[in-house]
Amino acid sequence: MKKTDRLLIGETPKHVDKEVVLKGWVATKRDHGKLTFIDLRDRTGIIQCVGFGKMGELTTESVVELHGLVKARPERMINPNIPTGTVELSVNDYTILNKAEELPIQIDTDGHEMSEEVRLKYRYLDLRRDRMQKVIRMRSQYSNAIRSALLGQEFIEIETPMLIKSTMEGARDFLVPSRFQPGKFYALPQSPQQYKQLLMTAGFEKYFQFAHCLRDEDLRADRGFEHTQVDLEMSFVNRDDVMQTVEDVVKTAVKAVGGKLKADTFPVITYDEAMKKYGADKFDLRTDKEKEENVLAFAWVVNFPFFKKVDQKDAAEKRDGKSGWTFTHNPFSMPIPEHIDWLLEGKNIEQITTTQYDLVCNGFEAGGGSIRAHRPDLLKATYKIMGYSEEETEQSVGHMLEAFSYGTPPHGGIALGLDRLVMLLGGETSLKEAIAFPMTSTGRTAVMDAPSAVSEEQLKELGLQVAPKK
Repeated sequence: MKKTDRLLIGETPKHVDKEVVLKGWVATKRDHGKLTFIDLRDRTGIIQCVGFGKMGELTTESVVELHGLVKARPERMINPNIPTGTVELSVNDYTILNKAEELPIQIDTDGHEMSEEVRLKYRYLDLRRDRMQKVIRMRSQYSNAIRSALLGQEFIEIETPMLIKSTMEGARDFLVPSRFQPGKFYALPQSPQQYKQLLMTAGFEKYFQFAHCLRDEDLRADRGFEHTQVDLEMSFVNRDDVMQTVEDVVKTAVKAVGGKLKADTFPVITYDEAMKKYGADKFDLRTDKEKEENVLAFAWVVNFPFFKKVDQKDAAEKRDGKSGWTFTHNPFSMPIPEHIDWLLEGKNIEQITTTQYDLVCNGFEAGGGSIRAHRPDLLKATYKIMGYSEEETEQSVGHMLEAFSYGTPPHGGIALGLDRLVMLLGGETSLKEAIAFPMTSTGRTAVMDAPSAVSEEQLKELGLQVAPKK
């Protein structure tokens, strides 16, 4: 290699007694008289660098370019804890590419001792810490493993729109005003639910995407305004087909990133059994020892009730369930075969069971899906139970009803929570640790100051006025 070519730190053990160029960040600095030692860090590792009568003015986290000779360290000086611990760089020359001022936060700890507000304000620094680098890189590896497994099963990746119509999906929509049609609004997708069903109508049969979804709902440790889900849909399948496909893909991806599974076959538990045994439809099957070892215990929950009484304290449920009944998961599900007549006739509503299946892991919901309604009469019946007139149903999902009248195959799918699965794989307890730039617990963006006011000119262009808060 040429002397001017950059060598990655992880490759230095292969270049003993060679002149190289390294570039990276000054992780630590130690002055010993005329000798200055620094640990240089790049994306592949860290290496000790030694300068005689030089580098004294370097500051930690400065970005530098070092020219020097890779030397084998004496046996007694070898650091067995890092892959590059057998070598060091004897620095001949160096350039400061960007000097770092004193950092506003410490990044040589795991960061758990710091407040969320400070960490997210300086997230670009927070992400430099070793723990965060590992989690975000593992997220990329896990995503790649999921994608490869799905492509290996003949799924195709298709993106769906981010500007859609406001529809019922179980939470409040984020709305986007239209400049060209004043007074009208787009919604940001809570999920690609309707478009993925339309892709089944289009004949693609096996679809997936890493979908960015937005829901204006209450925030907590395992939920935010924004999330990413692995969304997939399949035609000509039953519930067991989808569950087996998802189980195979998840197991393959978990193992690809070194995750530990409690069982190679995920147990299947009915909703009623789960409520009786665990008191919830999300439960943790691990022993105390398995919790310490960060084992992942997956299980399926099936046979959910299709409908529930509206929670009068929930604005979204009140809006969706005009009759006092609303869906438990989404209105596009198919009942189990023996309850189809009940749905069509609007009878025994509280007893109708849906083909919904949830994947749970370590006490969290890791994914949810169902076999879908693919006939117009089934979707109309669901909306009728929720108190919608024919006109209101047509206004809400008329495009779906029309599509279903042109030969839509039976189909089903699932949405897997990518953020949540990465959180569990990384042994973290908050979704924020699995996302590069998450929002704060009060819904403010990391680093950037949003939500923020906009100019009167922008509001006027959109035909909007901001009313005083009551």
